[in-house]
Amino acid sequence: MASILIAEDEARIAAFVEKGLAAAGYSTRVAATGPEALDLALTDGFDLLVLDIGLPGMDGFEVLAQLRGSGSSMPVIILTARGGGSDTVAGLEGGADDYMAKPFRFDELLARVRLRMASAASGAQVPSELRHQGLELDIRTRRARMDGREVDLSGREFALAEELVRHAGQVLSREQLLSRVWGYDFDPGSNVVDVYIRYLRNKLGADRIETVRGMGYRLV
Repeated sequence: MASILIAEDEARIAAFVEKGLAAAGYSTRVAATGPEALDLALTDGFDLLVLDIGLPGMDGFEVLAQLRGSGSSMPVIILTARGGGSDTVAGLEGGADDYMAKPFRFDELLARVRLRMASAASGAQVPSELRHQGLELDIRTRRARMDGREVDLSGREFALAEELVRHAGQVLSREQLLSRVWGYDFDPGSNVVDVYIRYLRNKLGADRIETVRGMGYRLV
């Protein structure tokens, strides 16, 4: 069972994340201070760290700096109250693998956890930028460009676009997209994938995403 360390001093958020990750099959432990988080991250063999920036005793930036300075390559997903600001840039430049802006949806966090865990397990490096036919996705800053023009995508739209780019030319079923992007199974009758595909077509171009009848969607 994979083990995840949750470094979060707000008890409500820590309990929310811990409960959700445990339900998803992960072993979890919570650290409420920076020094405790660093000590556990360095000694207890966790597979991933969910790291809040605003920790008492030692902030998340320092925890991350010392963790990376020790040579640890453990995947780190930072939590920040300023998703588009300096916290995000500093965290990513300091060696974090991903970030989540507060407030956040647990299903999106779970999808990111699964992605980072899978990449670490396979030894594959997650690229910082993805490109396909004029579409550019910056994975770290979550910014998108289409033919050189910046496109404003919501977190869910970006995650869906990322999945389509990673499998460009392949047909992805609605069930696959639900599992990989939303992180859990919806009612099979849900039309949430179709709704978000429509959003992406409006922003990226109607001809960029092909519907393969009875099968799913394909980025062309």
